[in-house]
Parts: sequence; structure tokens; C-alpha cells
Amino acid sequence: MNNKGVIRVEVADDHPVVREGLTAIINQCRDMQVVAEAANGREAIDQFLCHRPDVVLMDLRMPEIDGVAAIQEIMRTHPDARIAVLTTYGGDQDIFRAFEAGAKGYLLKGSPKQMLMEAIRAAYRGELLIPPEIYVRLTEGRSGPHLSDREMGVLRCMVNGKSNREIAAELRIAEGTVKVHVHRILHKLGAKGRAEAISTTLKKGIVHLPESTSAQ
Repeated sequence: MNNKGVIRVEVADDHPVVREGLTAIINQCRDMQVVAEAANGREAIDQFLCHRPDVVLMDLRMPEIDGVAAIQEIMRTHPDARIAVLTTYGGDQDIFRAFEAGAKGYLLKGSPKQMLMEAIRAAYRGELLIPPEIYVRLTEGRSGPHLSDREMGVLRCMVNGKSNREIAAELRIAEGTVKVHVHRILHKLGAKGRAEAISTTLKKGIVHLPESTSAQ
């Protein structure tokens, strides 16, 4: 805190209305003040370096650089940074990657106002704040499927609706090789077919839909 006993907060979210709403809510608290806002991951990093806030409230899905990459970059140069995630994405892998990057808390948009305030205060104290439902998902994420880089590439193409032939052309591998990777992916995900594999992938946050077709 500064000498006035106020927690200085940075809000990073690509939706102006969300940023404005969060800023208004936070500034209503006597022990908090928003000192910086960012509309993408690159701005989140730059604003952190410029203002050195006590706590960063970070969305995950943002343009230019996503939230996890922004957290990683901030933590790389400032390992004592206090960052809490506030996002619409509650997939197991989303949660796991955020905490692995160094987040101190993880809340879903729509969480009660009081929980949000406590998450900021907990992050400032250097404490982890993990709601019970998020803790369960985090545990599941740690035990999730381990896909190779090539399998992840094939899976992303599957999520984007590409056929085996199109995947082979994009990744420059044989169509038969694609079929082998698809078989392994289905096995690791415990899916009976491509549709179930894609559904599981999106639910767990292993891969997201393209920005043009997904809700922010």
C-alpha cells in the first residue's frame, strides 16, 4: 500500500464496459484505488511497469498477448508481483496455467462483489485465494491429459473444424499420420469421437475457439 493505506490496482480487460464497471466498484472501497487500466496483454505489462500497482486484476483472453503470457512476463522481471485472475473461462487447463504462471487468485466473472474485493486484498497480502469450485477444477487440471506439441497442433485444427486432409496440409504431414494423432488424442481424452473430443477440449480449456467465434 502507499502511504495513505490504499491498495493500488491495475485492471486489465479488453472490454471497456467491464473495465469501467470494475474500476467503479473498486474505487468505491476506501482501501483500494484503480491506478491503471489495460485493454490487452501488452498494455497490461506496460502499465504494470509504468505504475507498479500493488495488485493486477487480469483477464485471460485478451488480444496481442493473452493473460497467462502477460502474467509470465510480469513475473519474469518482477517475481514479487501480485496478480489475480478475473475471467469468464473456468476450464481446468485455464486455471492450472494461470496459477502455474504465478497468479495469486482466480475468480470467474459473476462472482460476488465481496469475493472480488477479498481476492484483491488476499493477493496484496501475498496469499492464494482459491474458491472451492476453482480448487476442484485446479486439481482436475493437474491430472488432465498430457498431449504432445504435435497432438496439440492437430487438436487445435480439429477444434477449428478442419478435416484430416486439411490438417495434413496445414501441418505439412501425411494424412495417415494425422489419423494416428487423432486416434491418440481420442484415447487420451477418453472420447468416442471427434465431437466428444472437441467438447471435452473446450470444457477443460485445453484449446479455445478462435476469437472471431468465441465469446469474450
